[in-house]
Amino acid sequence: MLVAFLESIKYTGHLLPVVFLRVFLGYYYLLQALAKYKGDFLTRPRIAEQISEFLPASLAPNWYKFFVTTWFIPNWQTLAFIITGLEFAIAISYLLGFVVRPMALLAALMCLQMHYISSPGVDQLQITFVGIHLTLAWIGAGRCVGIDYYYFKRRRGIWW
Repeated sequence: MLVAFLESIKYTGHLLPVVFLRVFLGYYYLLQALAKYKGDFLTRPRIAEQISEFLPASLAPNWYKFFVTTWFIPNWQTLAFIITGLEFAIAISYLLGFVVRPMALLAALMCLQMHYISSPGVDQLQITFVGIHLTLAWIGAGRCVGIDYYYFKRRRGIWW
């Protein structure tokens, strides 16, 4: 596995700047998840308050607003655990470079979700993150200085 790790630099070294972006995003998501885990995000209905406050002004379709008000607001604690768990999973995936493509697609969907239910000031950051995650998924950013290269070499597939 160490040989595959060193070979990844040799054969996919042109993706080295993407590695810095991937690791930075992994670190960012790890800090966000730890802040939510240590804070009161899981115990107070902050996400439900945020959704109730900003959803009427959102540009989301009406069927989505109905879905969010009937499922997310009453089950705010489950949603908070799902968001925190996804942020931990994305962080670990990006830092290790393991299964980056599916996690990047999940991260893009999560950013799009947060775009529709969050305050207007965060919109531009979320849309930028959607583009970055889709780019990381398209490139297969885990293949350079990551565990994905080891599996990419042995088992060709779309996940690596």
